[in-house]
Amino acid sequence: MSALNLVADRINALEESATLGMSKKSRELAAQGHKVINLSVGEPDFKTPKHICDAAKAAIDAGFHHYTPVAGIPELRKAIADKLKRENNIDWKPENIVVSTGAKHSLANVISCLINPGDEVAILSPYWVSYSEMVKLAEGKSVIVEGKFENDFKVKPEQLEAAITDRTKIVMYASPNNPTGSIYSEAELRALAAVIENHENIFVLADEIYEYINFTDEGHFSMGSIPSMKDRVITVNGFAKGFAMTGWRLGYIAAAKWIADAVEKLQGQVTSGTNSIAQRAAVVAWDDTSAAESMKLAYLRRRNLVVGLLREIPGFKVNMPDGAFYAFPDVSYYFGKSDGNVTIQDADQLCMWLLETAHVALVGGGSFGAPNCLRLSTAASDEALTEAVARVKAALANLK
Repeated sequence: MSALNLVADRINALEESATLGMSKKSRELAAQGHKVINLSVGEPDFKTPKHICDAAKAAIDAGFHHYTPVAGIPELRKAIADKLKRENNIDWKPENIVVSTGAKHSLANVISCLINPGDEVAILSPYWVSYSEMVKLAEGKSVIVEGKFENDFKVKPEQLEAAITDRTKIVMYASPNNPTGSIYSEAELRALAAVIENHENIFVLADEIYEYINFTDEGHFSMGSIPSMKDRVITVNGFAKGFAMTGWRLGYIAAAKWIADAVEKLQGQVTSGTNSIAQRAAVVAWDDTSAAESMKLAYLRRRNLVVGLLREIPGFKVNMPDGAFYAFPDVSYYFGKSDGNVTIQDADQLCMWLLETAHVALVGGGSFGAPNCLRLSTAASDEALTEAVARVKAALANLK
């Protein structure tokens, strides 16, 4: 019997993470001696702010080395509740907060706690690669609602209404969005909320992990701040993107008490409380947000650089991202073109071809629900970004 047959069906049914898969292939090429520029992973290239690192060192020296409460240490849950009230106009108590091992863990927890087999999750597309796989693990069904390029990749209320059925349990979205960088305005989120309000027992899973990387004058708006939606919105956030704390693995949810209790119950059987030192360090994160602001300004400069360069590539259609640190061009112009050996069929194949010929790692849009596009991370130096786009442009000139 093959090893594949011994693995559980639910695991065999999962797709490999496209972002992690491409990063793995780029490392393999680099190990062969190629100078690969890896723009496939959404990870800040900055260091964690010093005051957070100092708090972690102090926690180690103080002997804060033991298991923590499943839902997080009280000081951190209070700090998160205070932040939500101060910055998001979401008024929850610490008991409504559950801290987990990253925002990805938080999302998976909520889906596992709310979705029964056959329940539907309306996912606003383009979407982060793991959303639909999390739904699959919970034996639910993903219903993809496509945001069009012409509408800055955002879903309109009438599209959401048309996608809702009597099996819909969750509406799931990210703003600022990964992979597009698009941001739903307050007016747009209120319009979507008005649709959901008309359907009982539908909840909203709002992924706000890129909250601090927002280039708009309006700023960030949380659907969870709408009074009529408060008990139905599960707000998910974390420290990875805004504070460059990817390796610290800290995320959280803010939700109605019964949802928080369910997540805590699940987490108690799977991971228990997350890293004690990371939690103690995160308590002080909002004491100084100057580093987060500096990072945002760097991402803004890089966005302008990369979008300008990408728009010089023949056939690329490029929107202007309002947040996060990605560009998401439509590259369908190159489908059907060939270098004489390989004929490009879709964006996923184009990305693999670019990795092999230009040694630039990008991610095809198929896994994000947008097969005509590819994702490029701008979380790299200006020099690396400029060189990467130049390589891509030169390689594409060979496709006829």
